[in-house]
Amino acid sequence: QWLFFHVRASMRDIRNREFHRIGRFTFPAYLSNWQDLASLLLTVMLITMVCMEPILHCMGQEDSTELFTEHCAVGESILFAYSILSTAATLFYFLLLTDLSVFSTRVSAFALVCGRVLSEVALFLFGLTFFALAFACAISSLEQDDPDFAGIPLTGLQLYKITFGMFSGSRYDMLVDYPALLVAIILYVIVTSIFMLNLLIAQLNCSYSECYQDMLGFARLNRGKIVTETMPSVARKRWDRFVGTLRLEDRVEFGEGDIGLAGGIQILEPASANVTTVDMIRRFGGSTSMAAQWPEEDAAGDDDEDRF
Repeated sequence: QWLFFHVRASMRDIRNREFHRIGRFTFPAYLSNWQDLASLLLTVMLITMVCMEPILHCMGQEDSTELFTEHCAVGESILFAYSILSTAATLFYFLLLTDLSVFSTRVSAFALVCGRVLSEVALFLFGLTFFALAFACAISSLEQDDPDFAGIPLTGLQLYKITFGMFSGSRYDMLVDYPALLVAIILYVIVTSIFMLNLLIAQLNCSYSECYQDMLGFARLNRGKIVTETMPSVARKRWDRFVGTLRLEDRVEFGEGDIGLAGGIQILEPASANVTTVDMIRRFGGSTSMAAQWPEEDAAGDDDEDRF
């Protein structure tokens, strides 16, 4: 199904000459949507997994004792690469499941906000990489024999572990034998774990509060777009039956005895949900003729603004 979808979408964009260009690379315009791009990558992974299926390669091999087995000479050689593709395909599959968030406006808004604040996380990772590289080069210049900090690549890896809390606590005790190395690690912890992590929290807090209200509206628009795109695929009889159940031709009652307009869907709520001490609808008795004089209000001119 995905293979048919991508072939049809690609042919449609090629026929209409709709392309998207990034640098020197040109590709069909529909791939500018990240969901379509992720589904294309997942489709390629699934096709590759079928071609690399160890069970298929082990069929007919002399060293395979069972009918459906992946443990043979050929299967063992491609089993690791197959597992990598399987892991990536599983992650892409669950990434595409985020489309189900449109069923809840709050969840959809949360997902959109997460996508919007990813730039702040990327800035944090860029700054963290810069400081890890700087301290790794500085620590490699020290005269020390700690095997965990031997060379720039290994030192950078250990610094990343320190930031993310993956560095073993027993290894901190070994740093006492190297005072200069201990001072460098303390400075790195102050810069990254104390300063940059708290700065990231502050950035995410401010970005979330600013984006959430807008993302709530974008979530509603996204749901409306999905409904609009799905409507042409619904059968006419099924659509007419659905519209009939909405009873849009009935007038919506604003209040008890107050018949309103047609074309809406009435939603009841408890009387205590929105307490109104003053009736917002003012009613006047008498004729409804257009030529009749507009009735005067009883308290007209008595408020502070009218007196001023």
